Amino acid sequence: MRLLFLIALLGLDMCTKDETVAGYGGAAQIWHLTELDGAPVTTTATLSFPAPGQIAGEAPCNRYSGVMTTPYPWFDVGQVISTRRACPAQAAEAGFFKALSAMSEAEVAGNTLILRNAAGREMVFKAAD
Repeated sequence: MRLLFLIALLGLDMCTKDETVAGYGGAAQIWHLTELDGAPVTTTATLSFPAPGQIAGEAPCNRYSGVMTTPYPWFDVGQVISTRRACPAQAAEAGFFKALSAMSEAEVAGNTLILRNAAGREMVFKAAD
């Protein structure tokens, strides 16, 4: 009976492991967007994984958050919510959110996070120092 209880407890622990990007090196970092589709980014945009299954960050104008539950290496943010501040970089922000929503795969390698999709779009983030 004790063995069965121990196995059940171990099984529960295994079920709680974060299988998203955060669980594979993306957590505990603030990722800064440096390239979008091969072009350098001149506005500020960040991405972080504050808790299992969550994303958050700063777009060029607004803060945002969303849910991400797909297992690594897949990336699917679902619906993203954001604040509604206006700023001169509104077009850059729309492009950022459109690209982020289109990403389907993630790769974490050291201080670099790359998001990409089958259409060839790519977002490159670098970890903050």
